[in-house]
Amino acid sequence: MSSTATVLLYVALAGLVLYKVVYKQLRGTLLNRKSLVTMPLILVVVGGYLTLKALPGSSAAELGFLGVDLVVLAGLGVLRSTTTTLSVREGTTFQKGSAATLGLWVLTIGVRIGLVALATVLGVAGPLSSASIALTLGVSIAVQNATTGRRIRLAGLPLAERGPVALSR
Repeated sequence: MSSTATVLLYVALAGLVLYKVVYKQLRGTLLNRKSLVTMPLILVVVGGYLTLKALPGSSAAELGFLGVDLVVLAGLGVLRSTTTTLSVREGTTFQKGSAATLGLWVLTIGVRIGLVALATVLGVAGPLSSASIALTLGVSIAVQNATTGRRIRLAGLPLAERGPVALSR
């Protein structure tokens, strides 16, 4: 993939994540099984593909940074989930984020950038560092959604298979 295509892919993924995840979480959204799985699955598949392409020639240190990145961003996913409120609307669970959710999203992005900057300063950043962006965000969102799913189950809240269906007249 050319560098222009890669940049366009990252811009498209960033826009998609900002709208479909961050914006919707903050304004509040109805949840269903599909909405909890689709976005992280897309990011992990695309990110996994790009990461696998960048693996040949990656150093052990770069792989180590990727491991740290995944663990830290997964932890932030758990924390982001705990900052949302869950209630019942329209027969399914409604999730609304808070100022803390937004703060943790900013921290998530800052940590990702900070780890890449640290790896660069230490001379261990390579193609894997940028190729794994979608993967690390996908894992972070997947862990957040899995944590939210667990919270929903523990609270006994309903979770629709798909989004609400408009009633026909």
